[in-house]
Amino acid sequence: MDAREARRVPEPLTWEEAAATPLTFIVVYDMLIAQGRLSAGPWLLVTAVSSGVGVAALQTGKVLGARVIGTSGSAEKLARLEKLGLDVGIRTRAGDFHDAVMKATDGKGVSLVVNNVGGSVFGECVRSLAFEGRLAIVGHLDRVLSATLDIEVLHRKRLTVFGVSNRLRTAAQRAETVRAFARDVLPYFEDGRLRPLVDRVFGFDELPAALKFMESDAQVGKIVVRV
Repeated sequence: MDAREARRVPEPLTWEEAAATPLTFIVVYDMLIAQGRLSAGPWLLVTAVSSGVGVAALQTGKVLGARVIGTSGSAEKLARLEKLGLDVGIRTRAGDFHDAVMKATDGKGVSLVVNNVGGSVFGECVRSLAFEGRLAIVGHLDRVLSATLDIEVLHRKRLTVFGVSNRLRTAAQRAETVRAFARDVLPYFEDGRLRPLVDRVFGFDELPAALKFMESDAQVGKIVVRV
């Protein structure tokens, strides 16, 4: 890795928790803070909230003072995430959550959406946004890479849609994001307000079992392989 992206492990974290931090929480920093401008009070919607990035978005959103709505196909996963502060859980795997979001937000919609799912829920994410809302595109678990955009809604609501991939960013740009993350978010790890949720830890000789567990979609949070 680039030495400019290395950071000291916060004292409270185990090595396994530290390993579960960068790829999720730095991406979440980019979505929620750097580009998403999330603050205390507004609503945040996270699709596939039980995923690694989804849980990190939930945790970070709550630390920032936001109210969080999450979608998942599993009622059990949503119940587990209530213990982490999930305000409203919507059990669904489809793009049919707009009405529930509007009910939870008194008809106003959410200020920021984190779309982990992909194109199959893109339109519903746009519909669920409030005036001047922001939509972060972070994943495509559904493997649907295209979607129809309602230009009129985008225009009328003054919406912002952005991605968070690092593939085309320079090393210097990535390093700047890491420094900003260390400044703005790492203190929450130091004082215990943030801690990665590690579902299971496998030994390296258990790598096939770890992959099988990941493919089962049974986890909440991160899976870690100890080398």
